[in-house]
Amino acid sequence: MHVDTLLKELTFRTARSSGPGGQHVNKVATKVEVLFNVLESHALTANEKELLKERLHRRISEKGLLIVKDESTRSQHRNKTLAIDKLIQLLRRHLKTQAPRKQTKVPKSVIEKRLKAKRQKALKKQNRKPPKWE
Repeated sequence: MHVDTLLKELTFRTARSSGPGGQHVNKVATKVEVLFNVLESHALTANEKELLKERLHRRISEKGLLIVKDESTRSQHRNKTLAIDKLIQLLRRHLKTQAPRKQTKVPKSVIEKRLKAKRQKALKKQNRKPPKWE
């Protein structure tokens, strides 16, 4: 993923923020939406596009747009930088591949501990039964 190329491909939309804030909220468009077209991006390789398409299928629209919003501060410029940071973190997190898990053998002590607990529980339940008269 080339961040410099990615930043050139972003488009922005602004709107009025929701929530409390008095007249300032009603006058200033501080909410920022960052739109990134995953499918037509030159910043991503074909493998990365497929990986993102698979992992972020709920967040990517049919046209291939990934939208990230931010309206946490009263400054449009601050919200813009925060939204860009969110987008980059989201992409990095979902492009990271996990190392395959190495299966380990269960230690003997763990097996013995489980069987001992099982025997004690069985004995406890057996002691609750009334004695048999023969």
